[in-house]
Amino acid sequence: MSAPADGTERLRFRDPERAKRLAAALAAIVDDALLARGSERLAIMHVCGSHEQAISKFGLRSLVPERLDVIMGPGCPVCVTDMPEIDEAVALADAGITVATYGDMYRVRGSGRSLADAHAEGAPVEVVYSVSQAVDLARTSTGEVVFFACGFETTAVTTAAALLAGVPENFSVLSAHKYVLPAMEVVAGLPDSRIAAFLAAGHAATITGSAIFESFAQRHGIPVVVAGFEPLDVLAALVKAAEAIRDGDARVFNMFPRCVTREGNLPAQECLWQVFELESGGWRGIAEVPAGNIRLREEWRSCDARYRFASTGSPVKASFEPAGCICGTIMIGRASPVDCSLFKTKCTPQDPVGACMVSSEGTCRIWHEYGGLPVLQAAR
Repeated sequence: MSAPADGTERLRFRDPERAKRLAAALAAIVDDALLARGSERLAIMHVCGSHEQAISKFGLRSLVPERLDVIMGPGCPVCVTDMPEIDEAVALADAGITVATYGDMYRVRGSGRSLADAHAEGAPVEVVYSVSQAVDLARTSTGEVVFFACGFETTAVTTAAALLAGVPENFSVLSAHKYVLPAMEVVAGLPDSRIAAFLAAGHAATITGSAIFESFAQRHGIPVVVAGFEPLDVLAALVKAAEAIRDGDARVFNMFPRCVTREGNLPAQECLWQVFELESGGWRGIAEVPAGNIRLREEWRSCDARYRFASTGSPVKASFEPAGCICGTIMIGRASPVDCSLFKTKCTPQDPVGACMVSSEGTCRIWHEYGGLPVLQAAR
């Protein structure tokens, strides 16, 4: 590719030569970081399914030093949606209320059934691609429509914007939105945690800004690197994280400046917190996460399905994993899909046992499709 006429270098995100140079730099820095820490291995955790897709799809672990573990944490919003939340949605559908939700959520089982199971039995369930499509469904329907909303801050903003724009009286929201930073607090605070740095999701930080991670980094003494999603974005972020570990520099580094600023998208934040607030709640297979759930404010209760249909709730109060499933352990970085005896045997995308095999952002689903630990790594 030729350079632009002004002599500057064209921005490219999939340049094999740059990838090799970044990989070489990463290997040298990891060696220095291990020496500085007196450790045998180094672990960096990212908390985003899109990061794992890039890492696995492009075989980036084949470029990573053998003694560096790049681990996916609780970065799949569908995977961490708690069983009681899914049971609430199934109960609404069973009661004849139309439930609209994203395709990934459709097949995730609660304590017994999924929305797909309820749909197969005649319950009104619709798969939508956006909250606006769910609103349009309500506008053309004579019955009640509930949008079963999931996703992190980025998706929650779109739900808030839809409500602020005005919705029909027969539309309400069952919020299963989650807030990422409190889950990072849980992982960082686990006994004997070996996470030396975090990669933060660039799209969420586009909304929240990078500054929200500053007190976290200082409090835990762990650097946080905001990363984009192209292969070179991820490699550059890993290099910066390794440098920070080597130097003992527990700060926040923005390696996605083309989209992320320190303060973030202030109008989007105003929109989000005008409609929602944080409360504690369960994250499937992980823990009760303080301030980890994004719920509708009291003044929006007329649009809150939990209050509108309070008598059509779920009796389930606790979350549990199916026998043999280790999704929770995988999502906190203590295991990988290949450690699960069900992986690719009894648990497949066609017949999933755990939530991590359902969603396109789940670690098990991604590793099933692309492989997470390339054979190339052993052969290089």
